[in-house]
Amino acid sequence: MSVRATARIVATRAGLPVLAGEGPLAVRRTRAEGPGSRVTVVGAMSAPLGGDRLAIEAEVRDGARLTVDSAAATVALPGRRDGADGPAHYDVRLTVGQDAELNWLPEQLISAYGSELRMRTRVELAATARLVLREEQILGRHGEEPGTLFSRLTVHRAGRPLLDQEAAHGPGAPGGWDGGAVLGGHRAVGQLLCVAPEFEEKPLAPRMLGETAVLTPLAGPAVLVTAVASNALRLRHVLDGVREELRHGRWHAAADAYG
Repeated sequence: MSVRATARIVATRAGLPVLAGEGPLAVRRTRAEGPGSRVTVVGAMSAPLGGDRLAIEAEVRDGARLTVDSAAATVALPGRRDGADGPAHYDVRLTVGQDAELNWLPEQLISAYGSELRMRTRVELAATARLVLREEQILGRHGEEPGTLFSRLTVHRAGRPLLDQEAAHGPGAPGGWDGGAVLGGHRAVGQLLCVAPEFEEKPLAPRMLGETAVLTPLAGPAVLVTAVASNALRLRHVLDGVREELRHGRWHAAADAYG
């Protein structure tokens, strides 16, 4: 039997007035490393399975700071053998107000063999909002082929489009997804999106980060880092390395180390 569940998080300067989970989506207040609030998503059961419809909604109101992470990786699993349940759906809806900050840092999404997942992330940012969003997708567990994974990330800032991209991997994806022009045989793919007002005055130049990652400035106060790697550990090393350097304002020195 398929599951429908939605978790809701609302952060204000005073705390977390709304923190509610359902079914496999349990949300817990955890200790923040700095100012603001931190919430950890804890998987309460195996999900998403075929036919499941899961959603997380997070709202960071004006002037608030919120970090959302997860206790473990999310594993997309197959549903019934006859496929009658259809694909699973996982929707993430994020809203960040004026002078507010959201760090969206979940663990990896693993696309297990036989699964089919359609994931969509929608972000609405105020003009002075800050965002750090990390996505990591692992195509197949150790020694197995991947499932089918369709994902889309759409970001609007001050009501205008900032980023809209789609990706498709696995046996249900268009041909060539695993070829040299896309993944080149790698099984870990991810991205780091950083949006901050200071990028308007001091934009970063595009550049390679080693052989399989690239930083691209967007048409707005944002940069996007896209990377592929042979495994989850190497992917995380690249993305979190860039995140730390950007956070501490040491990017130009760090770029030489990666390049």
